[in-house]
Amino acid sequence: MNLSKIAISLALAVVIAGCTKLDLQPLSKASTETWFQNAEQVEMSLNTLYLHQFWPMFKTDWGSTAIMALDEASDDWMNRTTLTVFTNGTLSSSNSTFVQSTWEYTYKAISRSNTIIENMGRSKGNLTEEMYNRYLADARFVRACMYSRLISRFGDVIYYEHEPTLEASYKMQRTDKMEVLKHVYEDFDFAIEHLPLSYSGGQVQRATKGAALGMKARVALFFGQYEVAEAAAKGCMDLGAYTLHADFGDLFLSTTKNAAEVVFGIPRAIENNSAIHPNGVKPYLSRNVAAPSTTAQPSWDLFLAFLCKDGKTIDVSPLYNPREPFKNRDPRLSYTIVEFNTNYFGFNYTPHPDSAMCWNYTKNQLVANSDSKAGDQYASYNGLMLRKGIDNDWIDDYYANNDKIILRFADVLLMYAEAKIEQNETDQSVLDAINKVRARAYKVDYRSAGYPAVTETAQAALRKILRIERRMEFAFEGMRYDDIIRWKIAEVVMNRPNYGLPTSVANCKKLVTDKLWFFGGTPAIDENGCPDLSKMANISRYRVLSQRVFDASKNYLWPIPATELNINTNLKNNPNY
Repeated sequence: MNLSKIAISLALAVVIAGCTKLDLQPLSKASTETWFQNAEQVEMSLNTLYLHQFWPMFKTDWGSTAIMALDEASDDWMNRTTLTVFTNGTLSSSNSTFVQSTWEYTYKAISRSNTIIENMGRSKGNLTEEMYNRYLADARFVRACMYSRLISRFGDVIYYEHEPTLEASYKMQRTDKMEVLKHVYEDFDFAIEHLPLSYSGGQVQRATKGAALGMKARVALFFGQYEVAEAAAKGCMDLGAYTLHADFGDLFLSTTKNAAEVVFGIPRAIENNSAIHPNGVKPYLSRNVAAPSTTAQPSWDLFLAFLCKDGKTIDVSPLYNPREPFKNRDPRLSYTIVEFNTNYFGFNYTPHPDSAMCWNYTKNQLVANSDSKAGDQYASYNGLMLRKGIDNDWIDDYYANNDKIILRFADVLLMYAEAKIEQNETDQSVLDAINKVRARAYKVDYRSAGYPAVTETAQAALRKILRIERRMEFAFEGMRYDDIIRWKIAEVVMNRPNYGLPTSVANCKKLVTDKLWFFGGTPAIDENGCPDLSKMANISRYRVLSQRVFDASKNYLWPIPATELNINTNLKNNPNY
């Protein structure tokens, strides 16, 4: 077990599996008088703060396929011709399970953290001062992360450090988000001071000093407090505890465990019921593999944002060829999106409209191709399939036990670089941070000549480079939504259409003659590194699958759930909801 990573103890595995007599309910109510007497009881309570439902990153983390992954609210994702309430402009206080669950589960984790903080004094006589502060720091770290999430999503929120009575809870008002942020920093700073750099092999491993520094940097960057973000990210870098995983593609597989790049993560395991359920896995697989799924694909917007191997965007690079759109691109493209005519779960992946048959590598023969419109009308509507994190290990039962990576060192490096860029303080450390991440994709040292190193120092140009780098590096890791929100570009990119292939096989085949059947042009890439397909000369050859809608007057914040508004008349909704 890598020491920088969280590992849930056997006790927690038992709790998750439901094979214990421990009643966890008092953790939300502070009603037990016999708990928190010793280290074992405090540790078991702390372990419950790391249950997957408190750190949702995938559809089934809350046990329901009705709950989306956050990627689905961004321009990296599409689902045939359908949209979500986040992407069609209809989001309200009453029509999003995701919003409701975010509010409820986040406050549940806050309540559990507060309960531990308020009650663990009972164990003080049985703990050293160091251990007492370490446990306290663990609970305060989680509380800081949870309030960070709330103010990022909802703005001003209800803030409390002591559990209110039921009567008082119905009357509480929202606290200004910047006031909450001050408390968040206080909790993170306590955690930074008292959490360990790492854990020894026999100890239960939870949050570390590096995790607290990294998560503080993340929330500071979100709110544009660049000096704070820079200092926190640099502090994490200076610990010397983390390195980039050598192989970008392997990092996200279920077969990769305990990567030294992971600053903060939670393991999954089938044996403790924490694996991703098949209902959350199959929509990302092709129809040859898991028919009748394939309802979630990378967007053309994402595909076209990847740089060429010369480090230039596709609209200016001489290396880009729309007839061979995967050729000469940044290696992370083929690690993220399935390249045509490559082996995908034993099938040659080809969405070409003339390919009614494809090669089955397992059977060594041609078989019907359900990944082409010629073989299945519901094949990928834009020809793209996700590869990142998808492991052949899944195929036996479609359960996925990929570790949940919440924060990795590549993000710390790029957060540091962004904070410096936004302060217009570009120096060699900024270029090194970006280049370390980029060089890893090419499997070379950042000081070598084997990749397109960043040398630009002008603020506007470097900002564009940084934003493209983040998109290539973190696609489908739940990061893109927060990025477009904090950069205030959602009102641009989320009001653009989703494009895809023509509806019928016949119309698809019309595009075959000039070998531009998949994507027949080169869109301009804007100042944020985003393609604008609507202005591409021959975009009329293709089909508008859906029209995203984002209302800048309200959608930068989420609405307060209706259930909360109904029980607390002092709780006012966000503007224009």
